[in-house]
Amino acid sequence: MPKLSVVIITHNEEKRIRPTLESVKWCDEIIVVDSCSTDKTVDICQEYNHCQVYTQPFLGFGLQKRFAVEKATNDWILSVDADEVMTDALQKEIKTLMSKPTIPYSGFYLPITLVFMNRVFKYGSENKKLHLRLFNRNACNFNDKNLHETVEATGTTSKLENEILHYSYIDIEQYFHKFNNYTTAYAKDNLHKGKKTNVFAAVLKFKFYFFKLYFVRLNFLNGYPGVVWSLFSSFYILVKKAKLYEKNHSKSIS
Repeated sequence: MPKLSVVIITHNEEKRIRPTLESVKWCDEIIVVDSCSTDKTVDICQEYNHCQVYTQPFLGFGLQKRFAVEKATNDWILSVDADEVMTDALQKEIKTLMSKPTIPYSGFYLPITLVFMNRVFKYGSENKKLHLRLFNRNACNFNDKNLHETVEATGTTSKLENEILHYSYIDIEQYFHKFNNYTTAYAKDNLHKGKKTNVFAAVLKFKFYFFKLYFVRLNFLNGYPGVVWSLFSSFYILVKKAKLYEKNHSKSIS
């Protein structure tokens, strides 16, 4: 029967990593690649007997996750972020899959659902959003994108039914810390690619995107957290374009 390695990248995740590890401790191996945490992240990981921790300064999301895959000893890889928790139903589903002598697919898409402001998003585009997270590394691996990395697959893929819960933000303060880092990374990447931005178009897109998220994608059914998520996500579009505009007009800032 195939064995399964879990790969996780971390940086200062002491407040969230334990539920993640608890939800994958049944797997054959846990590989954690830590980018020089200054809190107790590594200590918590080392409490788990079959967890191997490697220190690697951050290479960008894609390359960091590829590094983690390289450290695994098994061909089948389950990639989980440090703020994600496998539901009991998904754990059971994967155990059943891995108990088969052969698996006729190169990878599986897993549904991931956002938990924001203590609310599980049962509606909208953040409900059971599919990501390729369970895969055979002989046919699949992460690309080298610095931001918004994905697993690229050869061969056929399928999907599982049960979900991962994504506790992406501890609070709104942390949301805007990530928000600032991600919008800056977008501006830097696109500046180096020579891309420009139209501020007027970005403002229009902000309004359009909020309408789409809140009404068309049904985030109004997620209550007050759905309003906040729709506004923040739309504002993200505007800010990343504004930062790119700023860099295009002051290239000494990089």
